[in-house]
Amino acid sequence: MMKHTLLFLLLASFSLLSFKNGNPAYRIFKEDGKAVKFGKMMDSIQEADIILFGEYHNNPISHWLQLEVTKRLYAQKGKELILAAEMFESDNQVILDEYLTGLISQKRFEAEARLWGNYKTDYKPLVEFAKDSGLHFVASNIPRRYASLVSSKGFEGLTELSEEAKKWLPPLPVAYNPELNCYKNMLNMGGGMQSHVNNNFPKAQAIKDATMAHFILKNWQQGKVALHFNGAYHSDNFESIYWYLKQQNPELKIVTITTVSQEDIKKLEDKNSGKADFIISVVSNMTTTY
Repeated sequence: MMKHTLLFLLLASFSLLSFKNGNPAYRIFKEDGKAVKFGKMMDSIQEADIILFGEYHNNPISHWLQLEVTKRLYAQKGKELILAAEMFESDNQVILDEYLTGLISQKRFEAEARLWGNYKTDYKPLVEFAKDSGLHFVASNIPRRYASLVSSKGFEGLTELSEEAKKWLPPLPVAYNPELNCYKNMLNMGGGMQSHVNNNFPKAQAIKDATMAHFILKNWQQGKVALHFNGAYHSDNFESIYWYLKQQNPELKIVTITTVSQEDIKKLEDKNSGKADFIISVVSNMTTTY
């Protein structure tokens, strides 16, 4: 734990020193491209029901700011704060709960929970903060084997699962809007091919979004604040998880944060404006965690 604490302290020192030297590592902008201070962003997000924090998975600034946002929200909301993350699959909720409540050791948790390769540098500080603070942490993502099933068989493949397996999914059938740009653009990634497998490619993304939205809402209630960590593509442009959340509850106050990379961060590039309520622009030569 000391190693990871030192990493974040070094990042914080680097960031502060960079600003003093006129060479900042990141800058935060509002949706319209106006620069905003971290404190002002926190003032704006603290009254949200749900916050979707979109990251670059290997970006240390994203991960440092996720921890800083978590700490600030905890100071304001206490046990009313709920954490949730794409990086933990829903069928691992039991083992995550067992670790957070002290029933199993850190060694057993890290050996058995199918953690991402960059867990120790990028997500462990969040889990340890939740453990130390007594916060609930939601494993929100679909088990990857079921996302693969959708990729090969479409949503219909999920109907073949047992009732036990379906506990880790949103209720079936799952809503799907192929006209959302987040899914239309995925078809283009395949070179415009219209094969059966290719048409299922965005559906595999959609089932992840639907599952994450489902488990966020399953664990959220009025008066709570849910802070969800996910890859930026899962919440950019107020689509994906955001869309599924609004389908279930249009009255939700959702705030989105995203991460972008720019060579020059003095001004937000046009292509990055409008992606989220708050946009963290990180210098493109920032070192990565993998």
